[in-house]
Amino acid sequence: MKKRTLAALCISLAAAGLAGCGGGGSSEAPKADGGQTQADDKGEAKEDGGKLIIYSPLTESMIDSMLSMFEEDTGIDAECLAMGTGDALKRIQTEADNPQADILWSGTIGTVKNQSEYFADYTCVNEDAFYDEYKNVEGNLTRFDTVPSVIMVNTELIGDIEINGYEDLLNPELKGKIAFADPAASSSSFEHLVNMLYAMGEGNPENGWEYVRQFCQQLDGKLLGGSSAVYKGVADGEYTVGLTFEQGSAQYVGAGAPVKTIYMEEGVIFRGDGAYIIKGCPNEKNAQIFLDWLTSQEVQEYMNNTQYRRTIRKDVPSGDVMVSMEDIHVIEDDETDTAEHKAEWLEQFKDIFTE
Repeated sequence: MKKRTLAALCISLAAAGLAGCGGGGSSEAPKADGGQTQADDKGEAKEDGGKLIIYSPLTESMIDSMLSMFEEDTGIDAECLAMGTGDALKRIQTEADNPQADILWSGTIGTVKNQSEYFADYTCVNEDAFYDEYKNVEGNLTRFDTVPSVIMVNTELIGDIEINGYEDLLNPELKGKIAFADPAASSSSFEHLVNMLYAMGEGNPENGWEYVRQFCQQLDGKLLGGSSAVYKGVADGEYTVGLTFEQGSAQYVGAGAPVKTIYMEEGVIFRGDGAYIIKGCPNEKNAQIFLDWLTSQEVQEYMNNTQYRRTIRKDVPSGDVMVSMEDIHVIEDDETDTAEHKAEWLEQFKDIFTE
């Protein structure tokens, strides 16, 4: 496992032209007063358990900067092993009798919900500040941001092709030029699959499969291995468009890269993204401190403004490179139904893709 450092991040962000390295963080630990975090006593927190071990599909830059902030704010050492959500869930299941990590950091609720038996109950101290739809009503599924599915477009490659939504991806000129990851390995791709089923099925996912069949033909046999391959592929010019999540595109927009973010005109689902304490983990108290810290106002502002992750707190406005939710055609799915059908829909997608 690689220890992340803020110094390395600052160098990489300077090279990429990204702003905000450490700009939203504080060298002082956020306090419990005002409903932020319980990590007041750094020494006590550090002595309570060992090094916090985290599995995460998040971008390397976000992991680096935020874990450095966490260590500085709380005195708790933390390490992260980066992997896709699907791989992390398989690993957590395999290790269930002897957990090797404390937290799964990120993974949309729709992806994690049907394996929630592997996560421990905990309600963080900041729940009252959350929008109602993102509160932890299940007991063990803490949201820390909300993730809309988006289309990322390379503006140097797109030419005169107009992209406003899913239907435009069926343009014959885009065949083989669309980046999409295997939805069995990538939670963002699974959420896009759900989004297109509901959007193109006009609210009935069963009516969306004909569009999925046409979309798969446009992939021309190319299916990527993870979420990062999608947004990196578009930003690097390997693909003209990609189906990704908001942060994947917004981070490049914020850096001034030749890309733009499209919120599908047919409708966009906003999915709660979570941080989950692994049941029976070695450092449960420190894991709880991490969730309290992550959902505090100060950290949410930093995450929202420098990491381009849309907050779930009512007292933190959306970032500058994000379109206001009021200007997006927002649609909803039945989250419970989606979780129940996940395995079936993944198998159906696989069958269509391999036809």
